[in-house]
Amino acid sequence: MTRDRSSIRTGIVGLGNIGQYHGQRLLDTGVSLVGGVDIDPRAREQFERRYDAPTYDRGDPLYESVDALVVTTPNEYHEPYAVEALERDIHVLIEKPLAHTVESAERIVEAAADSEAACMVGFNNRFSNTVAVVRDRIDRGELGDVRHVEANYVRRRGVPGRGTWFTHRERAGGGALIDLGVHAIDLALYVIDFPAPTVVLGETRSDFGRRDDYVYLEMWGEDAGPESFDVEDSSSAFARTDSGQTVSLEVAWATNRPATHEFVVHGTEAAARFDLIEHDLTFHRARTNGPAALEDTSVRTRDVDTHREEQQVFFDAILDGEDPSNVAEAFTVQRVIQAIYRSSERGEAVSLS
Repeated sequence: MTRDRSSIRTGIVGLGNIGQYHGQRLLDTGVSLVGGVDIDPRAREQFERRYDAPTYDRGDPLYESVDALVVTTPNEYHEPYAVEALERDIHVLIEKPLAHTVESAERIVEAAADSEAACMVGFNNRFSNTVAVVRDRIDRGELGDVRHVEANYVRRRGVPGRGTWFTHRERAGGGALIDLGVHAIDLALYVIDFPAPTVVLGETRSDFGRRDDYVYLEMWGEDAGPESFDVEDSSSAFARTDSGQTVSLEVAWATNRPATHEFVVHGTEAAARFDLIEHDLTFHRARTNGPAALEDTSVRTRDVDTHREEQQVFFDAILDGEDPSNVAEAFTVQRVIQAIYRSSERGEAVSLS
C-alpha cells in the first residue's frame, strides 16, 4: 500500500541556519517533522519554538522515532550521524559535501551499501529547471558531442565569518573548494552523465581571508580575525575524464570580479550558457539551413525552490521503493576535491585512475 509523505517521520541533525532552512521545506514537502539534534542549546530552543518538536543533544533518542534523517551538521560530523542512521536502516539525506575527507566519505559509502535504507547527498542545483532543459537538449543531440564544461562558482565578497567552522580545515575539510566547488564539480559532471575524472590539475589560494584590511561586503557570523582562517578562499582547476571530456573550474569566496555561477557547456553543434544566480539560459549555435549566421537563443525556464524539489525526489523515492542514491557520484566529487588539494600542494597534475 502506498503511503503519503506525511507518514515519513523525519528528523534533522544540525539545527543551524541550513538546518532551519531544511526544516521549513520539509513542512512544505509534507513530511512529519518530529525532532532535531544539536549540541547547541540555543539552536535547540529556537527549533522547538519554531517547529513545536522535541530536540536532543545526541542522536540516539531521535533515531528511535524517525524513518528518515536530514544531516546538516558541519562536514566533520556527517559520517558519525549518517553511519549510525544507516546502520539502523534509517533513510538519510546529507547536505553536501559527502564528508570532510575522502576516508570519511568512503565509510559513508560503505554504510549506504550495507543498509536497506536510501542515502542521498544534497546537490540541490541538479533540480533546477534550467539544468533539466540543458540535459534534455544534450540528450536530444542538439549540442552535438559535448567536449568541455566551464564551471564558475564565484562570490565577490562572500567569506563566511572567520572563526566559524567553515574557516577551519580540520572541521570543514577545506574552504571555498569544498564549500562551493563541490556544487560546481558535481553539476559540471552531472550535465554530461558523470564520466570518470582521470587527471586533475589545480591550484588553491588564500588571498583575502588572512588579511587585516579585507573589506567584507557579505559575511555571516562573527569575525574572529585572520588568525582563525586556515583554508583557501579560491581555487582554479582543470580535469580530464575517461571519455576525453574536460572540465575547467573557477571557485571563490572572494575575488575582485563580479559574482557569477555561470556554466558553459561546449558542444560540436552548439553551446549552452546558464547562470544559477541570474536564472538565464542561452543556446549558441551556427545556422546551417540558410545563409551562414550565428544564433543566440534565450530560453525562459520556470524558477523553482531546488531544495524543496530535492526533498520531494528523496521522499517520493522512499515511498515508491526506489533508490535515489547519488552517493557514488558524491564520492567521485570528493576524490576530485582531494586531487585538487594534492595537485596544489605538489605543484603537478594528479592521477585519479
